[in-house]
Amino acid sequence: MYTTEEFDKQKTKVLKYILYKKRTENEIRTKFSITIEENLLDDIIEYLKEAKYINDNEYIRKAVNNFEVLKNLSIKELKYKLLSKGLNKNEIEDYIYENKEKLEEYEVKSAFNIISKKSNSLEEQEIKQFLIKKGYKLENIDKAMREI
Repeated sequence: MYTTEEFDKQKTKVLKYILYKKRTENEIRTKFSITIEENLLDDIIEYLKEAKYINDNEYIRKAVNNFEVLKNLSIKELKYKLLSKGLNKNEIEDYIYENKEKLEEYEVKSAFNIISKKSNSLEEQEIKQFLIKKGYKLENIDKAMREI
């Protein structure tokens, strides 16, 4: 067991880590699993979830919004980036399913941006192959190519 003082001290450490940059539950567990006893860490995480400092679904939503603004990614690349953060695969799949239309538009726009950039130096077929390798759907590549 642990004391209230110990709980507060460790909770403050975890909170500073979260407030510096939003983190997933998995990132927090990975960072503190060595330095904080497991039961204590579980309780801290539970407390922070209830206080809404940790919310993986909200993390997914914000991360996707950031990717949409800053990067050109396929839906598959988005999914892999989120999985690499240790997020629950089902929660990611649910988000993608619920936002399918918006994400499809984003993928077409991303493909369009990449095609525009690479069209000076590569042939259409090479660009298509590049996009396929990055996980873009063929129908979205074709849509983007028609817009050029």
